[in-house]
Amino acid sequence: MTLETLSTNRSHGGTQGVYRHASDTTGTDMTFAVFVPDHAPGAKLPVLWYLSGLTCTHANVMEKGEYRAACAQHGIIFIAPDTSPRGEGVPDDPEGAWDFGLGAGFYVDATEAPWAKNYRMRSYIEDELPSAVLRNFPMADMTRQGISGHSMGGHGALTVALRMPDRFRSVSAFSPIVAPLQCPWGEKALSNYLGADREPWSHYDACALIEGGARVADLLVDQGEADSFLEDQLKTHLLVDACEKAGQKAEIRMQPGYDHSYYFISTFMAEHVGWHAERLKV
Repeated sequence: MTLETLSTNRSHGGTQGVYRHASDTTGTDMTFAVFVPDHAPGAKLPVLWYLSGLTCTHANVMEKGEYRAACAQHGIIFIAPDTSPRGEGVPDDPEGAWDFGLGAGFYVDATEAPWAKNYRMRSYIEDELPSAVLRNFPMADMTRQGISGHSMGGHGALTVALRMPDRFRSVSAFSPIVAPLQCPWGEKALSNYLGADREPWSHYDACALIEGGARVADLLVDQGEADSFLEDQLKTHLLVDACEKAGQKAEIRMQPGYDHSYYFISTFMAEHVGWHAERLKV
């Protein structure tokens, strides 16, 4: 796989790059961001993936997430993929809604027309992009991976880690959609991408996965109490209940006064990076 370098910038004693490649998985070009801290020749650095939320691209966290200083301090590579396939011919919500289609891939492999051809973000995140990183970033230690995300990306981070606990040593999330089977965003996305049969939906629902026996070593979640999506869409209490009933170790913190924005995420980003760093040590 050939990567095209779109930009590189020095920042916090490291290099922030943006790259593009032709994806066999989505049938489109895909763009992603990678921050690599300065390191000794031959050194291997752990990897922290970050999955973004509805309407976002790789650029939102890159420009507003304030992760680079912490990643440089802890020696962690930070990778931010896009949230959906894009390009000419890629289907979008027929009504132009922002919560489905372009920018709203929900990290699933769609099975329904017309979405199934391009909307294969689960396979892209779990298989194709890690393979590209392994081949093109030799300093990346793929035996030490953590994953995080925000909102729809928090849903992605939790479900990917719960399905693949042997790959990811650590998982955290900001304002995640914890139970897509039980909220309007999730019901819209999963019914369109996966069809009316709700059984396959459970593979993309953190609460359902935990209730079905999936486990991770530990998880960290921060949720703003002033988040306007908390009651109807995010429903953090359902994750609290699922973890308590299953005995899943979790630190789920309600943060007074904080909303759903990157003002919130950037406030706690360095703490999340440090939390992952502790779990990604050799």
